[in-house]
Amino acid sequence: MVTAIIGKEHYRTELFASGKTIVADEPEEVGGTNTGPAPGEFLMISLASCTAITLRMYADRKKWSVDKIKVEVSFEKAEYKTIFTRDIYLEGNLSADERQKLLEIAEKCPVHKTLSNPIEINSKLG
Repeated sequence: MVTAIIGKEHYRTELFASGKTIVADEPEEVGGTNTGPAPGEFLMISLASCTAITLRMYADRKKWSVDKIKVEVSFEKAEYKTIFTRDIYLEGNLSADERQKLLEIAEKCPVHKTLSNPIEINSKLG
């Protein structure tokens, strides 16, 4: 479970997850205090970090020479959908086949799977 708490400070929100606290906010130009990523950025953060971790786990298990993994994610809203663009940069001594396999593995990261399938959100007042 993740908990978000916002007081009267525009729009700084404390987020609590697994005993850790992080902050979400909005940029100053829309009335926020710019003390943390905006909520939409957390979607990109989730996809980028999950992809990097998934690739690192796979490369380590295969004992492949991957020195660094960099994942950049952006998104745009189209007419009836949201399009995420994920650029993956791999540094290390990898063959073309290994690089291709890592691209395939990126498609299997849990956040990618979640965002690629239908999502249902159930809301209730507590």
